[in-house]
Amino acid sequence: MICGLAARNFTVVLPSASPSTVASVRVGSLSGNGHLHRLFLSPHRLFSVSAVAGVQEGALLTKKIMAENGALHEIVPQKILTVDTMNPNVRKVEYAVRGPIVLRAVEIENELKQGKIKPFTEVIKANIGDAHAMGQKPITFLRQVSALCTYPELLNDNKFPEDAKERAGRILHGCAGGSIGAYSMSQGIECIRQDVAMYIEKRDGGIPSNPNDIYLSTGASDAIVTILKLLATGEGRTRAGVMIPIPQYPLYSAAIAELDMVQINYYLDEDNCWALDIEELRHALTEARKHCHPRALCIINPGNPTGQVQSRKCIEDVIQFAAEEGLFLMADEVYQDNIYAQGCYFHSFKKVLFEMGPEYYNTVELASFHSTSKGYMGECGFRGGYMEVVNMDPAVKAQLNKLVSVRLCPPIPGQVMMGAVINPPQTGDPSYEQFMLEKRAVLNNLAEKAKLVEEGFNSIPGVQCNPVQGAMYSFPSIKLPPKAIQEAKVRGIAPDMLYCLRLLNETGICVVPGSGFGQREGTYHFRMTILPPKEKLKTLMKSFKEFHKKFTAEYS
Repeated sequence: MICGLAARNFTVVLPSASPSTVASVRVGSLSGNGHLHRLFLSPHRLFSVSAVAGVQEGALLTKKIMAENGALHEIVPQKILTVDTMNPNVRKVEYAVRGPIVLRAVEIENELKQGKIKPFTEVIKANIGDAHAMGQKPITFLRQVSALCTYPELLNDNKFPEDAKERAGRILHGCAGGSIGAYSMSQGIECIRQDVAMYIEKRDGGIPSNPNDIYLSTGASDAIVTILKLLATGEGRTRAGVMIPIPQYPLYSAAIAELDMVQINYYLDEDNCWALDIEELRHALTEARKHCHPRALCIINPGNPTGQVQSRKCIEDVIQFAAEEGLFLMADEVYQDNIYAQGCYFHSFKKVLFEMGPEYYNTVELASFHSTSKGYMGECGFRGGYMEVVNMDPAVKAQLNKLVSVRLCPPIPGQVMMGAVINPPQTGDPSYEQFMLEKRAVLNNLAEKAKLVEEGFNSIPGVQCNPVQGAMYSFPSIKLPPKAIQEAKVRGIAPDMLYCLRLLNETGICVVPGSGFGQREGTYHFRMTILPPKEKLKTLMKSFKEFHKKFTAEYS
């Protein structure tokens, strides 16, 4: 029996003795054996007492209840929302990129600020793809457009080039009241969606793109989760399953857990530069159908955390597989500008889909994603992104429109940044030469660091690193001595977590254990970004080499 919607639970631990009755708390409910189990504090506060005998219904008690032995027992307020009463799916969510390792890194940073002596002078956060935090300078044109939209008075300043002013003016004209302080349409500012469609058409060699199929988003992550929400259905053996690569970006496993979907792992081939194998897909799908309803196939290209770039043939095979098996395709293409290895090229899933002919482009359902956070831009904090949907059922699209409208609109500064990214200076524009110089410098620098990291790891006995063909990360495998594995087991943590914690505590290098991304049983890895400045990266690699040698010797 609960009195009122504002009821609060309280817990009292008492001996099974009769309490005295005095004013202030009213007895609200008795069990069949006459033992009091619930009390009410007027007007709407619920109390709970276990097995207190001898109390008449309607009697009044104080917050302090006196037992026969004269002892007072406090009624202790119990939280309405506890770990036991919260959404159980949230408890299942894990996100290794900002997990225990990063929390420890923050603690160490604070210790260094307080003057504590360490064998290093700074924490190098190589755990996350945050380019500007690692010292990368913003692209001038992108920030100019953003500044002009934020403070339109600057449109009268002759320090800003005309092409930046033209882009900003066009965006502001598309904003209600000419201000980025206003809400936009839920799908995003119309002129930016038009520019995204034009960008995709140009990227894909003229294959048409419809602005009505474009959804601007809060980074790519928000759009990915939105599509997963549409796919989340069923219970038991009919529960929706989502195929994700292992190793994977933990956004996927976290979102799948939160939405109570089934994670279907397919393993990338580490011995073949993390290639995707269709037979592995087929095996994973067959096994999954025994306990769930597989509905979607997620692809990350270029790969995160593995850095591989998929060949056109591989993409064709994946599309054919999705068509044959009736799977919704999700193409995470946020690293499409980050291609470093010779002979590797980015092929968008949409382009390949349309070039495979009407048998595929009229039927295969696809959502592809892009972001301002990666590429040469690295504008993570703006949280700009978009998705394009292909072949989505019109009735489902109406539901998608409703779903995105619940959040009103993505942040306008992020939309503006995306608008600048997909509509950059063209040949002959005032900003073109500087823009291309800055863009090439960033990408060339990343390519050099990708090679530096690969070669550095492969020079260390017990460490093996595949070529970093693209994206922003290396994902080397490490051979751990049996004694280290045993110690990790005793401590109740993954062996590569033990390794990465020791690496952080002894060198200040913060990386993410491979267990946070998924890996084959008996293998151990970590993800490290290639973003630190080149000289710092060289120092990092030297420190890592010394640490690995020491760690291996200690446990041998």
